[in-house]
Amino acid sequence: MKIGILKENKSNEMRVAIVPSTISALTKKGYEFFVETDSGLNANYSNDDYSNAGAKIVDKNQIFDCNIVCKVNSPSENEISSLKSGTLLISLLQTIKEIDCVKGLADKKVSAFSLNLLPRTTLAQKMDVLSSQANIAGYKAVLIGANHIGKYMPLLMTAAGTISPARTLVIGAGVAGLQAIATAKRLGSQVEAFDVRPEVKEQVESLGAKFIEVDSDSEDGVGSGGYASETSDDYKAKQQELMKQRVGKSDIVITTALIPNRPAPMLIPKEMVETMSPGSVIMDLAAENGGNCELTTPNEIVNHGGVLIDGNANLPSTMAFHSSQLFSKNIEAIIDHCHTENGFNLDKEDEIIDGMLYLENGVVRHEPTREAM
Repeated sequence: MKIGILKENKSNEMRVAIVPSTISALTKKGYEFFVETDSGLNANYSNDDYSNAGAKIVDKNQIFDCNIVCKVNSPSENEISSLKSGTLLISLLQTIKEIDCVKGLADKKVSAFSLNLLPRTTLAQKMDVLSSQANIAGYKAVLIGANHIGKYMPLLMTAAGTISPARTLVIGAGVAGLQAIATAKRLGSQVEAFDVRPEVKEQVESLGAKFIEVDSDSEDGVGSGGYASETSDDYKAKQQELMKQRVGKSDIVITTALIPNRPAPMLIPKEMVETMSPGSVIMDLAAENGGNCELTTPNEIVNHGGVLIDGNANLPSTMAFHSSQLFSKNIEAIIDHCHTENGFNLDKEDEIIDGMLYLENGVVRHEPTREAM
């Protein structure tokens, strides 16, 4: 079984799908690896590192002769046209959002795993790319936000006087949000957090942050698989009023609210941004899907009345060495999961494989994607 690793061609993407340590582990199980020249350089993995791990460094065209092709992001048009029938593509891909890409892959009669569709189950945790990358995004958002505000994060008592701690508000207490809370607390910030799911209150408070709650008698926001769900209009009105109070007092606001396969919910309208003091910042980790702030522009920093709205849609890429390492471990776990004594096998009776395999030999298996097409 030949596994190929493509070099990322998306603007500002520094990660690589598989690192040398994964190659060393999987070659012992009979897999051969072919790596496109310079694939890992941006993440500080050299061609020699891959060669020493047992991989062959080849031109891009030779990658398409492999049985499995791995990359971080969805394939480009040129890459799709080069894929051969029967190949298994493993990558991040929002199938409903990237319908043209799915159609192109279907026309080539390939099979494909979307890492975005991995079931959020206990067994699948070690394969969960979204969680490993969100963890990095939450950490880096705090560091960048702290740099933007030009203030001390902790309480300081100096000979020149006392410095009050910076106020950080985290909206969404999933993987990214919890890491942001922990990082902001480590830096000494005063941290508050909000989430529509009441069950995360204990996790937030265990990290030393104050949990902000919307009074509600319903099950609003309680979703499945660790995600939040859509909320009622009454809940949204209460939420907006509470957010307006908290956002206006914050130096750093980090938003992480995402609902799978849907545009990010808009939580911070322009009027709410205008309640913030000049010099404060919103780090919008939902920028890739439109953003939680009305003023967010993906991959740009918007200055609105002195308030910065940072829409960096790929924070994990700014920590390419470790984000690649974690991404690679997730891929390694997926291949291990598909590995049997007879080699690599796509067992569609398996919940994890069935969930990720949205395309099989050109046939779209994922029902929401079929409907979107």
